[in-house]
Amino acid sequence: MLKMNMMKTIYVDKRDLLLHLRRRTVRNFMDFLILSMLRKGALSGYDIITIIFENFGFLPSSGSVYSTLYALEREGFVRGLWCGKRRLYTLTEEGEKIIEAALTSLNMIENLILNIFKGGD
Repeated sequence: MLKMNMMKTIYVDKRDLLLHLRRRTVRNFMDFLILSMLRKGALSGYDIITIIFENFGFLPSSGSVYSTLYALEREGFVRGLWCGKRRLYTLTEEGEKIIEAALTSLNMIENLILNIFKGGD
């Protein structure tokens, strides 16, 4: 029985694994993902949730998206302004600097991820 449970843990359907990895990656990089989305223009939290669903195939919780937006706003990376009933977020100059720095580090991030999957070789 133990061996069967261990095999279930080790063997995961490829589609399930990819969805799981997408969810973890989006959750772990939510702040950078939101900043990169805002480079294209102002968005509401609902817009961000919709874009994540369309691009990654799952709905992030509204709590995780909005708490990230509030944290980014407290840090001075985004600015939220009310537009009717919607709060629209835009990048600040500081937010633009942060996302530019992340984008220039993209090769290092890719190599880090590759090394994780190779076992740290």
